[in-house]
Amino acid sequence: MLVLASGSPRRRALLGRAGFTFEVVESGVDEQIEQDETAGQFALRMACEKALAVARLRPSSLVLAADTVVECAGQILGKPATEQEARTMLFTLSGTTHVVTTAYALARGAAVLVSRQVCSRVRFRELGRAEVEAYIATGEPFDKAGGYGIQNQAGGFVASIEGSVDNVTGLPVAEVTATLARFGISPQKENDAASKAPAVTPGHERTP
Repeated sequence: MLVLASGSPRRRALLGRAGFTFEVVESGVDEQIEQDETAGQFALRMACEKALAVARLRPSSLVLAADTVVECAGQILGKPATEQEARTMLFTLSGTTHVVTTAYALARGAAVLVSRQVCSRVRFRELGRAEVEAYIATGEPFDKAGGYGIQNQAGGFVASIEGSVDNVTGLPVAEVTATLARFGISPQKENDAASKAPAVTPGHERTP
């Protein structure tokens, strides 16, 4: 049985679209950056902690967890808590190239079996104040690293992407699929997978 340790609707959609059937159990892990921690280190630690937290609840299952971090000019941009934080992040990204790192981990019982990070480079065009304010008004920035999600309105902010687009959305599907195959988990037939919505076990995770 595959368990996704995330409440993120984006990760659920990506994994389901890839043809996997799975249960969703949120981890409840608090996301706090430690002093001197790099973006990659933070994302890997979070993915491992989330995977282990849920693996303790589902010891016989294979647990997949992921964490996405945006880094611009050496600064880690998390999920904005206020409109001003979202505004600052979006103007920081405006006209620049930033790195989106998604780390994922597989765990079973008390052990992390695999952990890996995948990076993509994203360039934003110059953003106007009115479009930034309009985007903030949608409420979308507040549950997304860096204050944006390319799958919705902010996709129009992107000038170019180097690397996996799925990785920027929240899960590097090609890499995860290859990793799961090593443990005997493969996508189901498309029609079967589409007909099976994942069961969601509510948790208390603060962010996806």
